[in-house]
Amino acid sequence: MTGIGDGVELGAQAARSRALAVLRIRSRALAVALLPAAAAVILLAGGSTGHLVGGGWDAARWVVSVLALLVLSAAAAVALVVARSRPAVTPTVAVAEESAPDLYRMVRDLADRLDVPAPSAIALTPDCDSWLEDRNHPAHGPPPAEDHDDVAGPGRPAHRRSAAAPVLVIGSPFLWWMRVGELRAVLAPVVAGTGPSAHPDIAAARRFIRGLDAAVAATSAVGRGPSARAVGAGLGWVSRLLLRSCRVHAAEMERGVAVAAAERAQAVDYGLRIVAQEQVGLAYAGWDRLLTRVALPAWRMGRWPSRLDVGVVAALTELSRRDRLAEGFASRLGERPACDLLEEPGVMDESVSLLAARLFHGGPAETGPDWAPVGWDEYAEEVVDRTWRTDAARLHRVLDTLGVRRAAEDAAPGTDGPTLSRVLDHLATTPPDNPPPARASATEAETDTDTDTAPAPVPETETGPAPDTAPTPDDLAAPHAHTPALPTTPTPDDDDDLAGTTARGAALAAGLSAQLAREEARAQVPGATTPPPPFGTAGGPTAPDTALWDDRALPLLPLQPPRTGREILTAHITAMVCCAAMDTAGAAPGLDWLDGPSLLVNGVRTTDLGPHVRSLVETGDPGPLRAWLAELGVRPEKPVRLV
Repeated sequence: MTGIGDGVELGAQAARSRALAVLRIRSRALAVALLPAAAAVILLAGGSTGHLVGGGWDAARWVVSVLALLVLSAAAAVALVVARSRPAVTPTVAVAEESAPDLYRMVRDLADRLDVPAPSAIALTPDCDSWLEDRNHPAHGPPPAEDHDDVAGPGRPAHRRSAAAPVLVIGSPFLWWMRVGELRAVLAPVVAGTGPSAHPDIAAARRFIRGLDAAVAATSAVGRGPSARAVGAGLGWVSRLLLRSCRVHAAEMERGVAVAAAERAQAVDYGLRIVAQEQVGLAYAGWDRLLTRVALPAWRMGRWPSRLDVGVVAALTELSRRDRLAEGFASRLGERPACDLLEEPGVMDESVSLLAARLFHGGPAETGPDWAPVGWDEYAEEVVDRTWRTDAARLHRVLDTLGVRRAAEDAAPGTDGPTLSRVLDHLATTPPDNPPPARASATEAETDTDTDTAPAPVPETETGPAPDTAPTPDDLAAPHAHTPALPTTPTPDDDDDLAGTTARGAALAAGLSAQLAREEARAQVPGATTPPPPFGTAGGPTAPDTALWDDRALPLLPLQPPRTGREILTAHITAMVCCAAMDTAGAAPGLDWLDGPSLLVNGVRTTDLGPHVRSLVETGDPGPLRAWLAELGVRPEKPVRLV
């Protein structure tokens, strides 16, 4: 029994009426397509019986017959595209029943209590949300080989179904942060949605809308030739017209399904669900913070944290320690976590972490020398230290390009390496009206670089600047036909962002932005992403979800917009300061679960470095930063180790 039309779930009745409205639109479109054919049949029948004779009727028969043939061909093409287009599917990690029998048992028990069909499968997604997803399209592969007609298992009420039930998609942070009872309460209204979804009218309306949406996407991607683009434009126009006609009814149908599911789920763990909703918001805040502050720096360094879900628990635990409003949440950690419902939570966490790196950063699908997993115990050395030293090396390379001296004329011997003083002196000094010869030579070098004749600057080594040597092929190789030189002045797009900085700061920020853009372009290998499988095929047995979505446009969900020139300059100066503190004052790299990479001085995280760096960037005043360095015993004139 699905519960449709039982008088209690009024939302289900509203959803069914809206589904019928969608199906009526489909029927009207079919009737419009058949109307010319019906007229042609009448004219042909009238001519064969001798009733409609004459030259005018003969011409009308030819015109209407040709028009009917064209309309029927167009309608068949639209129907074929709608039927065969691959509907959009959320990238997920499939959870086999053998790897999570307790989780499947909990979901089936929940479906029994709600008197609805149990979901056909369970999948995890790196997001703080849960929903049902229909994957019955032929392009999504055949149904599971196991006998899941009686999905409730032996000895339980059978939930018979003619088609596969939707897949239950669960946000992976919920499994690690929530307790078992909280997860069951949160999933109750989601699982209750399988009842309305099983109704034939609602299922047919959803299939029609998903087919139209997929057809619009498929016709928009057509780019073979002028004729193919013209045909695709026509098919896309018809699909968009039908989709716009169904928009209001589809939205109201889904709203009715949600209302029906919520009404049915009120009898299951209602009080606990109110408490669990607080954990949903907390998990979302911790997950967002972990991705943007902790995971993103690692992804940029070619490392992907392999235990993101464990990290969100640590981040939320740290939040509960700092925020008195969240103190009560830490006491929940003594209860059984929902991840215990998985047989191997570590393996599942690793798979979800790799999928998160692909979705939010666009990383490769498999590990390699330049894309390796990193554990939380190795994060400080593998990510934080390497990030700071890489940024510091890039900063000095750009300073070399700008013609900045490595050391002052009265500097002591052995201090001509990459030092923090070089950065401070350059940003603190106002450029003179007549540039020195070094500046002029740098400008000439940039002109030569623009013609691809001058060697690229060589990065410094641990012992100091590298000698003048010929550039390697990698240094001269460009991702495209031409690589522009490092700009010494900000572009018009950066004027607003760099308006509050000094002239030298703006030039340095522009140079760093250009250098970063070239490095990112050089790292992009054409064809690195895996092309989608042929139309109508399914994925392999080991990773069934990889065939359900197109990964040619990664990242699908970028976490942050591109950094501005001021942000890039501030990050590089901060990295240089941290390198000097580590090499001359005994500081160490660290990981803060809420703020990301942190500098530890005597085991304590420093929190007051940012304002001093911003003062240098915005006003060119190194005084506050020099005082901060002197207080910690950092020697800016000493060379630092770079990568």
